[in-house]
Amino acid sequence: MFVEERKLKILEFIEEHRKATVAELCDAFRVSSATIRNDLRDLEGASLLIRTHGGAMVKTKTGLEQDMNQRKVQHLAEKRSIAETALRLVEDGDTIILDTGTTTLEIARLLGQRQDITVVTNDLPIALVLEDIDTVKVVFMGGIVRKKFHCTVVGGLSSRDLFAGLTVDKAFMASNSFSVEKGASTPDINHAETKKVMMSIAAKVILVFDSSKLGRNSFALFAPPDRIDAIVTDSLRDEDRARLEENGIEVIVAR
Repeated sequence: MFVEERKLKILEFIEEHRKATVAELCDAFRVSSATIRNDLRDLEGASLLIRTHGGAMVKTKTGLEQDMNQRKVQHLAEKRSIAETALRLVEDGDTIILDTGTTTLEIARLLGQRQDITVVTNDLPIALVLEDIDTVKVVFMGGIVRKKFHCTVVGGLSSRDLFAGLTVDKAFMASNSFSVEKGASTPDINHAETKKVMMSIAAKVILVFDSSKLGRNSFALFAPPDRIDAIVTDSLRDEDRARLEENGIEVIVAR
């Protein structure tokens, strides 16, 4: 395993378990305690976790946001499973929104299995993937490019004007954080505003995220529970599922 790959796996391990000791990480990755401590020091220096006495814990500051290069290899198996499940909600002839994100990118890779699809997106990698799929028409959203995030966000009235008078069947929205109480949120205000604009033209809003995002709140709320029609994720506690379904949200757990 390459050094950077190991660091990403360590970060995934800590995010999943919320905290970990050096001994646990040594056992999991079969390396020395000195190597683990060096990796934790580097990850803390990149503001991705908090080192503690004898280990590390997940960093939960509401303004923390990993860039796309950091996200793209994390929880990849879960994201692909979520994407395969979410694809079942896409019908031939649909007009959909694909929000920027690594899970929605995996959905984009599968859209060649459908016919006559129109996709509105603000995600540069998604647009590039869809460009090569003959059965998909792409509408790319204008705005300001967020560097290191490979997407556009609303700038003034330009993006709102682009959506004026448009309606799509379904919006597949990604999220940095999700809590049953508050809903979906993201660290960046402009990004939250962009997501709201995209959701505003959708007949159905579908949230897609892996379970590492659960139980967290980021700085800017963009989708309270009453704005969400369905959720596709890889794992959810029974009590959380029950509360969401009580609020009229369809919950789909990928297997």
